[in-house]
Amino acid sequence: MRAVIQRVTEASCKVDGQVTGEITGGLMVLLGIEDSDQQEDLEWLASKIVNLRIFGDEQGLMNKSLADINGDILLISQFTLFAATKKGNRPGFTRAARPEKAIPLYEAMIRQLSTLLGKPVQTGIFGADMKISLLNDGPVTILIDTKNKV
Repeated sequence: MRAVIQRVTEASCKVDGQVTGEITGGLMVLLGIEDSDQQEDLEWLASKIVNLRIFGDEQGLMNKSLADINGDILLISQFTLFAATKKGNRPGFTRAARPEKAIPLYEAMIRQLSTLLGKPVQTGIFGADMKISLLNDGPVTILIDTKNKV
C-alpha cells in the first residue's frame, strides 16, 4: 500500500457535485492498494497514519499526532499511486490491485482508521470521478509505502 498523507486545514471530496466527505482539520490521505497487499500492511499503515507526529505542539514543533489533536481523516482511493512510468509516456497500472481485491481492503482501511481514531473517517467513492479540494497546511506532505517499512 502507498499513502500520500497531507496535513490540511480543510479538505473535501465531491462526486457529481455532491459532497461525499469533508473535514475541517487533520489529514487528507490518498491510498493506493497493490495486488500483493495484505491485512498486515493495512494495520501497519493505519497505525502509522494515526500516530504520525506531524502537528505542531505549544512550541510549534511537529510533535503531536492526529489522535493528539482529535483531527479528522479524509480517505481517498487512488490507484494511480502505482503508476509505472519507466517506458513511454502513458502510465501503466498493472501493479494496482483490481477492484475485487482493492475494494475490500479500502473498506477495511476505513474501518481500521475509524476504530483507531474513535470516530468516523470521511471518504470519497471508490472508482468514482472525484473532485478533491484541500488547503494544505505547512505544506506537510508525506509518502509512506508499506513495502519500505525498514
